[in-house]
Order: sequence, then structure tokens, then C-alpha cells
Amino acid sequence: MFKPIPLYVGLRYTRAKRRTHFISFISLISILGIALGVTALITVLSVMNGFQKELRDRILGMAAHAQVVSLGEGISDWRSLQKIINEHPHVVGSAPQIEFEAMLNYTDKVSGAILRGVEPAEEKQVSDVHEHMVSGSMDALVGGDFGIVLGRELAMLLGVGMGDKVTVITPQGNVTPAGFMPRFRRFTVVGVFSVGMYEYDRATAFIHLDDAAKLMKLGEKVSGIRLKLDDMFLSKQIASELNQELSPNYFVTDWTVQHENFFRAVETEKRVMFFILLLIVAVAAFNIVSTLVMLVNDKRSDIAILRTLGMTPLQVMGVFVVQGTLIGLIGTLLGVIGGVTLAINVDTIVPALERLFHTQFLSPDVYYISELPSDLEISDVIVISLVAFFASVLMTLYPAWQAARTQPAEALRYE
Repeated sequence: MFKPIPLYVGLRYTRAKRRTHFISFISLISILGIALGVTALITVLSVMNGFQKELRDRILGMAAHAQVVSLGEGISDWRSLQKIINEHPHVVGSAPQIEFEAMLNYTDKVSGAILRGVEPAEEKQVSDVHEHMVSGSMDALVGGDFGIVLGRELAMLLGVGMGDKVTVITPQGNVTPAGFMPRFRRFTVVGVFSVGMYEYDRATAFIHLDDAAKLMKLGEKVSGIRLKLDDMFLSKQIASELNQELSPNYFVTDWTVQHENFFRAVETEKRVMFFILLLIVAVAAFNIVSTLVMLVNDKRSDIAILRTLGMTPLQVMGVFVVQGTLIGLIGTLLGVIGGVTLAINVDTIVPALERLFHTQFLSPDVYYISELPSDLEISDVIVISLVAFFASVLMTLYPAWQAARTQPAEALRYE
């Protein structure tokens, strides 16, 4: 008795049996449609968040948060420069490197690769390669021993294993009486790594910094200093600060510049998918219009009686807004439950489906990541829920307005 009249009547109509079962069927379809749309939105956005996070972690596990390079031919006084850089409060680690392209040869097989000359002890401060070793160890890289650590896909392509010797051929060469001769050196495989990203596993190899300097005839120079920061999302700001502190001969770039187009494409794809999947919710919300229009026609005589008893047009409108809102609320809640459940269990559901159908949905030869990750963000769930709910409420306004315009005399004329 203490309920507002529109809310009481609206809930009473919701519980009442329909004279036309088709209205109940359309109501059910509307609820399921909204639930399906919300579930799909939450699941897909969570998976895309997972992809974005996984890609970022794997790329930055091999790349660096920031890198100092010279505008000339290498950095000669890199040790003193490294000390200056390490004094910055946001720099938690740094490591020198010599990076160059080379050809790797074993028996009759040849492949191009990016070679990185590193100091194994310092490399652990800026990358996670040592945590992804399949065999051997990064510590096995000793200056003067000419050891090499290969990506797993690269090692499989060349057909090499631990202890095998591969020939590294550089594009820089020597001029001899016989003509131009490329520079080459035999290296012993002392480790194989796999970071789970085909691009790196297929085309990256590590050698010791001293061996790289000898091979490239750089002497005491390095090609750059890689940095690890305490907050990767402040990399642009920190790079700008370091550029102001260091000599004009040096330039600091951060990971957002090096991989800007890639991460921008991922973010754009995420937004586009959000709006595409939002159409599912919109279509389901449109069903609420047809449900309420048919319900208004079914209840015209009831509306007329309520009007003659003193109910105002605004209260009549509220009756049908309550019903449409209830449909949207139930559909949204079911969708949130389904979406959150799916998003949390994607890592177990997808492998089960792959085993059931004897297939792999994401081939490592085609995709950067061969597993389906998921990263559920509460902010996404809240936004999706609010959008779905308010879209449902919005769709109730027209049929509710039509109900409020019902004239009691005309509605009861033939009753």
C-alpha cells in the first residue's frame, strides 16, 4: 500500500498472465537478447584487454621501456653515461647492447636474424628472456667463447640443438685482393629461449657484448643502452626528462614511440568491436518497443479504467516504463553474470574446446599469441551495464507515451 501507484501497477502487470502469449514470448526474447549482447560485450572486451596486456608484456619482455642511442656511430663512453642514467629516480635498471642484422647458416639452411650483443648479468635488469629459457642459460654467454642463444622457432628452422655450431655472417665485410668478403664467425649454441611470441622466437638471437663488438669491429662502443622504468606508462615523460638532461649527442626513445602504430591499432580495434557488439544490445532493446506497443494495445481497456479512477497520463506512462525497465534490468543482470563468468574462465573453456575439436584456434605461425588471454576490467563491466540499462529505459519512452495518450471514452466505447 506504500508503493507508488505506477510502480505497483507496473509490477502487477509484469506478474500477470498474458491473454496473448506472443507478448510474453517477445518479452523473453528481449531479455535474452540484452543478456546475450551484454555477455558478448564483456567477454570480447576482456579478451581484447588480455591480448593488449599480453602483447605489451611480451614485447616489453624483449624490448625495453626506453632506449638511449647516439646520433653518431655508437656510444663510446657508455659506462659513464650509464651511471648518469641510473641516477634518475624512475630508472630501475639499464643494460648496454649491440644490435645488428645478420645471416645464420647451419649446413644447407640459412636464415636472417636480429642479433643482440648483451651482458647477461645486466640484461636480466631490463628483459625477461632468462625466465623463458627452454634449454641452456643466458649466463652461458661468456665473452671470447662465442656462444649464441637462439629463439626456439629459429633453432627449429635451422635444425640446430645445444652444442651445434652455426655460422654468423654480417653484411659488413672486408675488402681483399679477391674482392669484397663478408665477415663471418662460427658460434656455439649454448641456449634456446621461447617468449611465446613468434616474431621474436623466429628472428632473434643473443651473443655476448664482447663477441658482438669483435664481430662488428666496434671496439669499446655499443649501439645503445636499454632502460627499465618503475612505471612503463610514464615512459614518454621520463624519456623527455632524460633528453633534457643528457648531451645533445644522445637521444632517448620510449616503447610507445617504437610500437606506437601497433598498440594504437589494437586500441582502435577494441573500440570498433565495442560499437559493433553494442548493436546486439540495441537490437534487443528495440524488441522492448514492440513488446510494450503490443502490451499497450492489450491493456487499452485497463488503461481507460485507471484513467477514469483518477490516474494521470504521467502515471500511466510510468506503469509501462516500469515494465520496460524491468526487462532491461533482468537482461543486463543476466548478461553481467554470464559475461563475467565467461571472461574469468576463458583460459579453461578455450583449451577444452580445442581438445574437443582437435584443433588450435590461434596458430603461432599466424598470430602473435597462440593462447586466448582474458583481463576482466571492472570499468568495462560498469560502462557496458549502464549503456545496456539506459538503452532499455530509453526504448520504453515511446510506447509509454502512446499509452498515456489513450482516451478513456474511445477505449471503452466497444467494451
